[in-house]
Amino acid sequence: MKLHNSEGQSVPNVVFRTRRDHEWVDVTSDQVFKGKTVVVFALPGAFTPTCSSTHVPRYNQLAPELKRHGVDEIICVSVNDAFVMNEWRAEQKASNITFLPDGNGDFSRGMGMLVPKQDLGFGERSWRYSMLVKDGLIEKMFIEPDVPGDPFEVSDADTMLAYIAPNASKPLDVTVFTREGCPFCVRAKGLLHDAGIQFDELVLNRDYSEVTLRAVAGASMVPQVFINGEHIGGSDRLEEFLGEREKAAA
Repeated sequence: MKLHNSEGQSVPNVVFRTRRDHEWVDVTSDQVFKGKTVVVFALPGAFTPTCSSTHVPRYNQLAPELKRHGVDEIICVSVNDAFVMNEWRAEQKASNITFLPDGNGDFSRGMGMLVPKQDLGFGERSWRYSMLVKDGLIEKMFIEPDVPGDPFEVSDADTMLAYIAPNASKPLDVTVFTREGCPFCVRAKGLLHDAGIQFDELVLNRDYSEVTLRAVAGASMVPQVFINGEHIGGSDRLEEFLGEREKAAA
């Protein structure tokens, strides 16, 4: 299988058949790329494991930082129809990404990235890659190595951000264990909101049990805050952590 590196070339001139508000809307390559700086990441299929668990979520998380460094739009392309792509975007809650359906594979074929996946019952699909496109011209491509399976080594969002802005800061990975009606949990979430830090919230008896909390945090009281794999603790400790972080940044 020969994969084509298109750096220095223009993106394929195709029409994407999209759906908006229950209507068909044709979108041309010029409408997507002309006069804009665009990050594209392409993948084998909607709802597939690596694409759903890692590829899309991380691009969605890093989208604000990419845009702070000059990117106008982040686009996900897959050889799937518009209905599937719209449902996948909703399921992923990926509001920072534009999902473009390449149902007939025209864009992927034009990129030299349409590959056979008949062994999986997929037909022809896109190889996994990412690229930076400026005014329709491909500046940089990160193409996964031509090895068996579905490699995922270089087309990730962190690699793209490192290319565009090597010194860019990355968002904190934050999870807060809470329970309904807990004033200290409200305070912790307020502190994070005020600091402009996004977080995932897990609610007792909905998303986890007290057994899970003790196993993970070694505590049964909430809130319990985790940041970048570190157990911070409750709202008071979180306030201290944020204060220390602010001083360090000053």
